[in-house]
Amino acid sequence: MNIGADRMSRWLRSVFTGSQLPTAHPVDDSGEGAESLIGFVIAAAVVGALTGLAAASFRIMLDDASAWRSSLASWAHGSWWGLLVLVVTCSVSVTAAAALVRRLEPHAEGSGIPRVEAVVAGRAEPDRFRILPIKYAGGLLSIGSGLALGREGPSVQMGGTIAVIVATVTRRPLADLRILMAGGAAAGLATAFNAPIAGGVFVLEELVKRFDPRTTVATLVASASGFAAAYPFTGSGTDFHMPPLHDPHMANAGWVLAVGVATGLLGVFYNKAVMIGLSIADASRLPAEVRAAFIGIVVGVVVWCAPDLAGGGDNLTQHALLGHGTIWAVTGALAFRFVFGVVSYAALTPGGLFAPMLVLGADVGLIVGLVARDLAPHSAPDPAALALIGMAAFFTASVRAPVTGLILATELTGTTNQLLPMLGACAVAMLVALTLRSRPIYDLLTDRAAKSGASRSP
Repeated sequence: MNIGADRMSRWLRSVFTGSQLPTAHPVDDSGEGAESLIGFVIAAAVVGALTGLAAASFRIMLDDASAWRSSLASWAHGSWWGLLVLVVTCSVSVTAAAALVRRLEPHAEGSGIPRVEAVVAGRAEPDRFRILPIKYAGGLLSIGSGLALGREGPSVQMGGTIAVIVATVTRRPLADLRILMAGGAAAGLATAFNAPIAGGVFVLEELVKRFDPRTTVATLVASASGFAAAYPFTGSGTDFHMPPLHDPHMANAGWVLAVGVATGLLGVFYNKAVMIGLSIADASRLPAEVRAAFIGIVVGVVVWCAPDLAGGGDNLTQHALLGHGTIWAVTGALAFRFVFGVVSYAALTPGGLFAPMLVLGADVGLIVGLVARDLAPHSAPDPAALALIGMAAFFTASVRAPVTGLILATELTGTTNQLLPMLGACAVAMLVALTLRSRPIYDLLTDRAAKSGASRSP
């Protein structure tokens, strides 16, 4: 009876704490064994909730940093030395972010999604706990200073690191740790964009590339709990407002096709440009902090001259989705943001690629819409509708995750009547990328992250 009671006590503890029963043999990587599925699901929910709180606070503080940056830019125009203060502030912030990465945690650089993908795939070892505060602080410094980077990458990697912490504390096996990392990534993306479905789908479609029951359950539970935990702070509204759009017509199919081709070509070029920028940074003999300081000076000048063109670019995406702008103005903004985004990512500071991609895709679609309006004013589609379509199509061309692109664009705007043309444009954009043999951006970055991790290992 005593033996039976002891076994029952240990089993209940494993269910409610997710801890692993003692064993004389190494843990099997299969993730199956003495641990309970209920305990695993509870661990996924905890990962999601903690990630939601971290990502929500990160998002709120970035909004505050953006408002402060705009106020500083307005003040700086009052005197000649205001420009100096602004440039120095931006340069110091970017330099500090780069120093945190280089000196304390090199794996915190860039988006973080490729690093999580490499760990989940078993191509890299789980990261150390300290990546969480470094990614948080470094992301605030780099994105808040005005670099053209997104909040979703840091949110995803913070979610992955929280999963490592929870899995370690609850003594989950390595296979479960990797699955929980995928769940934490989903929760981070769900909170970053108020898009819980897109968060889960992105992880299953792109990050783990499989829909097995255990991974699917962990991903959906973590995404839902993360969104629920963030809800009191971020609300549940869409990130972007869309005007009422006319239902699509077959007569506009040619313009939709043009958006697909344009975003496909630009997406391929964008992937190449990002990797070339990283190659130049990796080959540079200048210390990372010195490069970051120079890039920070450029950022400061941009913030002073055109503050709307700095930062993650949500304001630019919103303008495009409202159909605002002229052909030449939007084309100029597109060209600048393309180059600025590549330079920003080459600073090797924490920051993601999603938000800059949304700007480029929306601008491409808007340009096609404005051209259509000039050439066929009585039959052209809404420029705002083509901006929305371009946003999903560019994401598809670059990331090669069409389902995520469709769902993300829909959740970000709350617009559903453009799904059919979005589907067509995404198919065309993906066909262009496949024809040109362009690899998805996160596959390229994951290879780089895996090689970087291998070179740093003893």
